[in-house]
Amino acid sequence: MRRVLALLAAALVAAPLFASAPAAAAATTPAALVIGSDFPDPDVLKVGATYHAYSTNNGNGNVPVATATSLTGPWTRRADALPTLGAWATGGRTWAPDVTQRADGRYVLYYTALSRAVGRQCIGAALATSPLGPFAPVGTGPLVCNGGEGGDIDASSFVDGTGLRYLLYKDDGNAIGQPTNLWLQRVAADGVTLQGARVELLRNDRAEEGGIIEAPVLTKVGERYVLFYSLGGYGGDGYQSSYATSTALTGPYTKAYRSLLTTASVDGSVRGPGGADVVREAGGDHIVFHGWINNYSARGMYVAALGWSGGYPVVRGSRVRYEAERGALHNCAPRSTATASQGQAVAYLDYADSWVDVAVFAPRAGAYTAHVAYSAGYGDATQTLTVNGAAAQVVSYPNTGWETWRQVAVPVTLNAGVNTLRLTHRDRWAELDFIEVA
Repeated sequence: MRRVLALLAAALVAAPLFASAPAAAAATTPAALVIGSDFPDPDVLKVGATYHAYSTNNGNGNVPVATATSLTGPWTRRADALPTLGAWATGGRTWAPDVTQRADGRYVLYYTALSRAVGRQCIGAALATSPLGPFAPVGTGPLVCNGGEGGDIDASSFVDGTGLRYLLYKDDGNAIGQPTNLWLQRVAADGVTLQGARVELLRNDRAEEGGIIEAPVLTKVGERYVLFYSLGGYGGDGYQSSYATSTALTGPYTKAYRSLLTTASVDGSVRGPGGADVVREAGGDHIVFHGWINNYSARGMYVAALGWSGGYPVVRGSRVRYEAERGALHNCAPRSTATASQGQAVAYLDYADSWVDVAVFAPRAGAYTAHVAYSAGYGDATQTLTVNGAAAQVVSYPNTGWETWRQVAVPVTLNAGVNTLRLTHRDRWAELDFIEVA
């Protein structure tokens, strides 16, 4: 009877738009701001027990560098890693460095700078015997420089399981009104000799990208290659980090349905998260990225825990959405509605044995926040929530009216890995759209 009355009511009025009112619960663990001054486009390399971080140029040099014995700091700034640019380059626009170690123990620095001859940003290389430098430029010209595609920027390195080396970068097509592509280029063991033809991995083709994809970083998890990249204009809250995956190094790569890190997904704890790098190590993986600080006057460096759910990245503190209708349902059923996320919600949760099980993933054990999207008609409703079968807590849903979806924030404690959240009918009536876990 409840659903019949609700559907009649919905037919008499236009369905309101989805309204999201997330609450900031204390359980959420946000990314840590570890360098609270300008340090954009961070690249992190661990040598022995010391982490080395490199950034886009600022008042601390062409390639600012900092060191720490822990990713969370404290970080100590060091001397400019690249005090002298290659003869082909002019200063002031040395972007997005990447440092990798060769088999012979020497270090290769890739950097972006403005080419005197081409008038576009191009990629150069430099060598040093220490990760702190000073790095000496290699050759008389840039390593990659194609003015016809707007120049080339944002180099990063990847070494496969057999020791073969690759260079990833972006052509700067958006600078000249052309499509932007991410490329993979094989390089010799010296890191500075290009081998064979480059391969296109990804190009901008989504509205939210604003014509821009950049900052490629590649890693492999099991049999899956994961290509991280940034998108959108870097100058504000719209900048974000996403990823694409493939079972082959050269693709094809499939973009994630939603971005991994956005200002909204971290509930505003970081503004414009982008320029990400991934730190893989036995004690647990992390993602390192920049975000705006000091009233958008600088970009600081942030660190967050990173985990892998079936080979896909999950960042602690950034919301991941789990559709309720894709969970295990008992004595309830999905209902199609254009007002819900992905067109369905779970309805008929009307009985003592009506419940929904949703499997969620946690990169680390500890405290999280579950944001439950619901709709409630005919008064306030309640359900009980259990995590992995432990003691239940009551979740309260203030009345919204059917087809108006809102969120309630519930603190939960999760194990590392997959956890089961069960929501069970308790009092009156509520429908479930999704759960987001941060």
